[in-house]
Amino acid sequence: MKAMIFAAGLGTRLKPLTDTMPKALVPVGGKPLLEILIRKLVASGFTEIVINVHHFADQIISFVEEHDAFGADIRFSDESGKLLETGGGIKKAIPLLLESGVAERPFLVHNVDILSNVDLQDFYRHGAGAAALLLVSERQTQRYLLFDEENRLVGWTNVKTGEVKSPYKGLDVEACRKYAFAGVHLFSPRLFPYFDAWPDKFSVIDFYLSVCDREPIYAYPSPGLKILDVGKQDALEKAEDFLTGECCQSR
Repeated sequence: MKAMIFAAGLGTRLKPLTDTMPKALVPVGGKPLLEILIRKLVASGFTEIVINVHHFADQIISFVEEHDAFGADIRFSDESGKLLETGGGIKKAIPLLLESGVAERPFLVHNVDILSNVDLQDFYRHGAGAAALLLVSERQTQRYLLFDEENRLVGWTNVKTGEVKSPYKGLDVEACRKYAFAGVHLFSPRLFPYFDAWPDKFSVIDFYLSVCDREPIYAYPSPGLKILDVGKQDALEKAEDFLTGECCQSR
């Protein structure tokens, strides 16, 4: 199975740590976030991995090479010249994602700064037949993805401003299920042709919203999900306990 790790971000919320290292190498419990995620992916059967890099890209590449790629086949999608956001990052990595594999098989996409207890093998199995499967949670936020009664994506809303994005005119937001995206998703290569109409740099969520009326994109609200976004300094203090199971914070 294949996976892509988003590791190109600047990590501005983790300054001053990220003034000298990429967010992916910020340590938690003595191990960099990237190592923690790669080991989880490999243990779950994801042995072909693409990592996008930008901020201190050379440090990430050297770290992976020094550890013999943790027993996986790891390749790098170089965004050193320009950050491409999440959708653009996938688009640039298409040649790497299609190498040595069956084109129609989905691949996992995982933010490097997300820790969770989700069973990635089970998550992958649930994505059969979907164009995309999004790990979601019921955490309180201002911005939600909107799903119908079958958990199919139909839109997005900012509950504070009332803004709604949807390809469905007259969407009844109050009738929709509201979930927060958790930074982990399964992506089918059957969506690649839709990228042709998009620029080099764009958000994958905006992309999903543009095609959800034509392709089945579903939520995966995992029961008992525990998830932690380690993108902020205060979360680093909780992350070690999260990994040891002593403390978990819903996201």
